[in-house]
Amino acid sequence: MRTAREASDYLLNSWPGKRSPKHRAALQACHDALAGDKPAMNARRAFIAAAREVDVFISDKAPA
Repeated sequence: MRTAREASDYLLNSWPGKRSPKHRAALQACHDALAGDKPAMNARRAFIAAAREVDVFISDKAPA
């Protein structure tokens, strides 16, 4: 995922795990970033935490 919109779409439509508190926090963080209420980095961190919980492989390096 390269954007909060892509991450939100993935969380809503393709999420392989259960809808845990980390999943909900990531979804909320994405929505906050899209609304301009919070930094995109918050969404990134929340998404990474949720992805690790369900063993989805992602790189935790920020895109260049």
